[in-house]
Amino acid sequence: MKKYRKSIAMATLALFAFSGMAGAREMIQIKGSDTLINLVQKLAEEYMEQKSGVAIAVTGGGSGTGIAALMNKKTDIANASRLMKPKEVTRAMDRGITPKRVVIAMDGLSVIVNGSNTVEGLTMDQIGKIFRGEVTNWSEVGGEDLPITLYGRQSNSGTFVFFRDVVLKGDYASAMRRMNGNSQIVEAVKADKTGIGYVGVGYVKNAKGVNVLKVAAYAGAPYASPLDSQDVKSGKYPIARPLNQYLNGAPEGKVRDFILFELSPEGQRTVEEEGFFPIPKEYIEFNKKSVGL
Repeated sequence: MKKYRKSIAMATLALFAFSGMAGAREMIQIKGSDTLINLVQKLAEEYMEQKSGVAIAVTGGGSGTGIAALMNKKTDIANASRLMKPKEVTRAMDRGITPKRVVIAMDGLSVIVNGSNTVEGLTMDQIGKIFRGEVTNWSEVGGEDLPITLYGRQSNSGTFVFFRDVVLKGDYASAMRRMNGNSQIVEAVKADKTGIGYVGVGYVKNAKGVNVLKVAAYAGAPYASPLDSQDVKSGKYPIARPLNQYLNGAPEGKVRDFILFELSPEGQRTVEEEGFFPIPKEYIEFNKKSVGL
């Protein structure tokens, strides 16, 4: 399991430290997705080791927070585990912001249960019914006669929105316990034998005490694992998604240089080391068309 490399307090201190160095080093501000924060912090650390003239501050708060910061010209890069909504794009354009999207990694959004749970796989329909509150006991999906306890994200999370729109196609059950981050969900499910949650694959590749479920697109379809890179890249795993960064127009200067580093073979190796998957050819081509990278 991965935890934040820096606590909120440490991140705040880092921001003050970077601010004090602004006269000597060019500052890049990155805000947003909790799913992306560990990965982008690592990429930033590696980049700064090579580029002594650049300081990068990476903070979380959720995809919605990052997108809002971009619209308010409070960040250079917004990390987002979901797509911008049409109304967000319109609002940004009204404020003189031209949102441009770059895909930096692939995620197999993972449905996890407690390590003692005997259920090994679910269909998309079953997962949707569970999180909508229509299935409330594990015995209804082949497990023990135990109630189901739901763990999910706060509404400012891109993962919250993506999972709702792609899997539930409806509203979450009011009983779902809303957690602040991926790591909190992993810890909660690990401690609760009745629990089920959803997290970015980078948070569970080496996690102990939880099981990662295989998922089938529909009843009778083959089950696929978010831990299998081919299942994710090919789309066989039905909850695969791109992980994005949004910019105001085509990137320039050090921001462009940093994004090129993220997309380089070295950066994509770091993506794998952090538990996610490199972008496939289709997104390499997308990035070229989107921002000329």
